[in-house]
Amino acid sequence: MGSNGTTDSQIVITGIGIVSPVGIGLEPFTAALKEQKSGVKPMELLSVSAAPGNVGGEVSNFTEQDARKEYLKPLKKSVKVMCREIQLGVAAALQAVENSKLDLDSIDHTRFGVEFGANLMFSPPWVLQDACWKCTEESENGPVFKFDEWGEKGLVAMEPLWLLCYLPNMPACHIGISMDARGPSNSMTVDEASGNLVLGEAMSIIDRGWADIMIAGTTGTRINPVKSIHGLFWDNLGQNEGDPATWSRPFDKDRNGQVLAEGGGSFILETDAHAKARGAKIWGRLLGSGASCVADDKGLGHTREALARAMTGALQKAGLKPADIGHINAHGLGEVIADRYEAAAIHDVFGDVASTVPVTSLKSYWGNPGASCGSLELAGSLVGLDEGVVLPTLNFTAQSPDDPPLNIVHGSPLPVDNKVVLNINVTRQGQASAIIVDAG
Repeated sequence: MGSNGTTDSQIVITGIGIVSPVGIGLEPFTAALKEQKSGVKPMELLSVSAAPGNVGGEVSNFTEQDARKEYLKPLKKSVKVMCREIQLGVAAALQAVENSKLDLDSIDHTRFGVEFGANLMFSPPWVLQDACWKCTEESENGPVFKFDEWGEKGLVAMEPLWLLCYLPNMPACHIGISMDARGPSNSMTVDEASGNLVLGEAMSIIDRGWADIMIAGTTGTRINPVKSIHGLFWDNLGQNEGDPATWSRPFDKDRNGQVLAEGGGSFILETDAHAKARGAKIWGRLLGSGASCVADDKGLGHTREALARAMTGALQKAGLKPADIGHINAHGLGEVIADRYEAAAIHDVFGDVASTVPVTSLKSYWGNPGASCGSLELAGSLVGLDEGVVLPTLNFTAQSPDDPPLNIVHGSPLPVDNKVVLNINVTRQGQASAIIVDAG
């Protein structure tokens, strides 16, 4: 370990790929954030969902036809075995490689790996409907599904490659095949905590000497019809009579729930020496990561304690004190209790500086896409810090007096000299993750 707690190999980010509700590609993404443009609106591609008003953070200009022609052109023959989440993630990874300017013909592909996170993936109802009808009989009370006939009549009516479309390890598989990445490959399914976890693990893989370059990213959705039903039953979903662009309100006194979304984000990681040898742009240096899982015997996650432990672990790994952090990119769901617990966790760790360290939450721009939220949020911090600012939280006016006070960046970008960002995320099950990156 280096004297400041960072790895001796100094692992850096040299590429960013984005498929988000506010833009596909780094330039549109950056432009939208600068303009404080929200991606939350009535959905166009999905005609019905359990989201209130069918409002969400949808990547409206990403269709299967777009994917084949533009975003996944090198893999257009494989698109048929990719569900939407897989397509979003693979497209983000391809963009990250392009952004990094890696010469794939000159690298050692045995030392080129993939670490990718995703949600559990679900078939939309219409994918299953024909097979289900084959196992359905009419009765006096209406149609009755015969479970014991599924294997004989239903399953055989499914597309032969159906399962491959919905396996959460398939983004890493498609990415590895398309890039001929023959180094370490791993998949994570830890919902919203996935983005920081894949970076931490990819960082460790390079630090152990097992790879020179890693693709680390995530893909996720909460607007899939099945996932949106889960959201309706499990979470508090934001809704009001105003413009849908104002519905996602992290830490605001008038917040009333999270907004569902989708997206994919990816990074290229490599050693500092490897990056400098090829003259790569360095977006940031990974200093440390932390993870924690805290839940009770009923499976109820303890957000406050889990986040505090993850932040503490990341600070210890990085050899930093709370006062060394330039800003926090918070999880910021926009749910009343979740945001209150998160604010309390920041106070638990940051103590005297908790109410002064700048805090932003970029879910205010696009909502909660599940597993990909951390990747998109960190990318937002990095493009802001590239221009010396912390991007503001949208739809924020003031905190509730019931919430521990935070210095929420809002209104306009905040110029900063300290470019060290702490990115934090947590799941409802109490799985928390944190990553610290120095973009200076």
